[in-house]
Amino acid sequence: MRKDELEQKEEEEILRTRKPQEGEVLAIVTQMLGSDKLRVDCDDGKERIARIPGKLRKKVWIRVGDLVLIQPWKEMPNERADVIWRYTPTQAKWLEKNNYLKRLKLG
Repeated sequence: MRKDELEQKEEEEILRTRKPQEGEVLAIVTQMLGSDKLRVDCDDGKERIARIPGKLRKKVWIRVGDLVLIQPWKEMPNERADVIWRYTPTQAKWLEKNNYLKRLKLG
């Protein structure tokens, strides 16, 4: 790819960045627990066990250190959550630059 094509692709990626809405929290993956579960450090100061739902499981590969958007469960909001989005490194840097990450620091 040429340099101008690469810059255009990054700009499109930033334009499509999903921002957290009400009831959603940004988090960083700290540990893979096996199966479809992971431990995440959330922007609200809590540590939760997050589950990767079936619609994301085979389509999106999540690793330790990735920035994800989670939705805490209604029954156990301080302990469990579902992953609803994984950010690319470019999107994560943009969110950090625009102060969407209050407590978290990207690695």
